[in-house]
Amino acid sequence: MTIKASMIADKDFKLAEVDPRLYGSFIEHLGRAVYGGIYEPGHATADENGFRQDVLNAVRALNVPIIRYPGGNFVSGYNWEDGVGPKAERKQTLELAWWTTETNHVGTNEFAEWARLAGSEVMMAVNLGTRGIDAARNLVEYCNHPSGSYWSDLRISHGVKAPHQFKTWCLGNEMDGPWQIGAKTAVEYGRLANETAKAMRWVDPSLELVACGSSGSSMSTFAEWEATVLDLTYDNVDFLSLHTYYNNNDGDTANFLAKSLDLDQFIGSVAAICDYIKAKKKSKKKINLSLDEWNVWKSQGSSRMETHWQIAPPEFEDVYNMEDALAVGCCLISLLKHADRVKMACIAQLINTIAPITTENGGPLWLQTTYYPYMHASLYGRGTVLHPLITSPKYDSRDFTDVPYLEAVSVYNEELGEITVFAVNRHLSEGMELSVDLRSFGQTEVVQHIVMDHEDLQAANTKQHPGNVLPHDRGTAVAEDGRITALLSKASWNVIRLRVEG
Repeated sequence: MTIKASMIADKDFKLAEVDPRLYGSFIEHLGRAVYGGIYEPGHATADENGFRQDVLNAVRALNVPIIRYPGGNFVSGYNWEDGVGPKAERKQTLELAWWTTETNHVGTNEFAEWARLAGSEVMMAVNLGTRGIDAARNLVEYCNHPSGSYWSDLRISHGVKAPHQFKTWCLGNEMDGPWQIGAKTAVEYGRLANETAKAMRWVDPSLELVACGSSGSSMSTFAEWEATVLDLTYDNVDFLSLHTYYNNNDGDTANFLAKSLDLDQFIGSVAAICDYIKAKKKSKKKINLSLDEWNVWKSQGSSRMETHWQIAPPEFEDVYNMEDALAVGCCLISLLKHADRVKMACIAQLINTIAPITTENGGPLWLQTTYYPYMHASLYGRGTVLHPLITSPKYDSRDFTDVPYLEAVSVYNEELGEITVFAVNRHLSEGMELSVDLRSFGQTEVVQHIVMDHEDLQAANTKQHPGNVLPHDRGTAVAEDGRITALLSKASWNVIRLRVEG
């Protein structure tokens, strides 16, 4: 037995151009993301900088456009000056966000070089927890000013002649959270963020700045925080951040796969708040959104007490399975459906810590199940998002009603003459007959139908079995008279790539 669903994708029903930064990621000084992740001198694949080449190759394959750094909670207690200059002269410090010892062997310049090798831009974050205006403006001067000033000349003396020209900057991190070093009220943060933004822009007027939204929609101050912060910063920021994580720790898969509907609602609510402040201020400026932390996060709490003051202990090294890949795929589709407002997003994080890439110190690398939908979206989800007109049977779960079994969207890359349909069949026991109406494009040809599925939704990739759950090209999609038909297997991620003829 199969269920039936359909979608219309019309070339004139354009939603938005995809900002490539929608497929960004995040590396924080947390766990083994940096030390043992991107940086491991002495590893068999390490280059002269200590960067693991196997990690770089895996990141390059994702085509990650931008990476947020150095945090995260870490940034709220970070003195950036500790991470520049000769490594032999850098001091080890106690890192209070995660209760570890920070060697400072990797800092601003090392990460900038690693990002360059990875083909990514850097989304830099400044410390508005223990520090503020002065440290932030000095960091901008150090990173972006060519020469002829104290901080730019200091960078040059550190062996970095050309400025980094970081364009995108986060004004702190999760400043509403009581777990945050230097947590603030909305008014305290909004005032500080606004004055910091002014000073940073006076050093470099080209900056794009991200103000902190709530740490999550479940915060008691959610919505009021956003409105207050934007009221105080509106003229001097460009983006408002959103953070959200999902899990299936209660074992309810149907409900878990519906959680992208929560993401849809979260995005819509924050966009509405932005537009309310725009109307209140009678402004012509539109604030866009940066979902600069999102992922499936399965582990609960922190093991900080067991790893007290260690150097780069393992933290939050979740093992992702097939249902996690489906959840990530649904969230990626949600991001594309909101590409008119969400211009940047960072899957958190990239290496080892709640990440699609896992390494062993001194050992191999393997790719988690979540790596693949992220890679597919980044590689093939560039161009114009089309409004998805979907007809699908629905179900109710514990927390959601009217959940469509079909979660789908299409992206048209006019330059390449390609259309990509991303689709998840949420049904846990039935296949789906999918019909996609593409007649407005004329004749189309199926280039590839990628499928990711597995009989066991708990199946995962591990060091011992790195190829246990992999995508394949055995999808059934066919094109005829401007219509695509395909059988989507139960609980599957699908990428249907099409060539527009003529």
